[in-house]
Amino acid sequence: SRQHAHHGRPVAPDARRDGELARRLASDLGDPGRGVLPAGTASVEAPAGALVRDLLGEDGWQSGEPWTPLRRDLTAPVPGPGVRVVEVTPDQVPDRVAVQRASFDGSTFTEAAWHAMAAGSPYAGARCLVAYDERGDAVAAVTVWPAGPDRPGLLEPMGVHRDHRGRGHGAAIVRAAAAALRELGSSSAVVCTPSSNTAAVATYGSAGFDRLPEVRDLCRPPL
Repeated sequence: SRQHAHHGRPVAPDARRDGELARRLASDLGDPGRGVLPAGTASVEAPAGALVRDLLGEDGWQSGEPWTPLRRDLTAPVPGPGVRVVEVTPDQVPDRVAVQRASFDGSTFTEAAWHAMAAGSPYAGARCLVAYDERGDAVAAVTVWPAGPDRPGLLEPMGVHRDHRGRGHGAAIVRAAAAALRELGSSSAVVCTPSSNTAAVATYGSAGFDRLPEVRDLCRPPL
């Protein structure tokens, strides 16, 4: 679960066995004083085969929840979503927030939180998208995070309104997200979802994403 502090650290494939980098990451993640993760229970995503996984294991971090990474190549054009999808502007923020709150149990996302996210430097190249059904109801939403031309782009989060599930809206918004990343120059679209969320895994698969080998979080016991 991601109810506790969680951090994802992308590591370039050619740097995953770099000893100096791995030691720095392990130190930053293990010491709350570094400002990366707070004290208490925490978890971190680290790619399979990365040296930092070995170092964190030596420090007492344990294997946690399994996650399924998925990837879609963006060399070829992406089929249309089949529903109306709009990029979020201030006018669509209420719909974007409403969909997220109706997609994730216990969500406390607010319009103020969206505006704070949108004002941050990481969002400079990002986009939020909202899908609408034939009646004009906001049914699904996603945020895409490009990392620059010819690099993978991330989908996080993607949600479908609980009252509009089972109608293909998830696959539609995922196709729209992949198309947006392609337009932004991304080489591929990537996402990672809990393996236990079989519906989400199936949704990404139906939108043309390939499943990659399962990975597990590393969990730090309470300090």
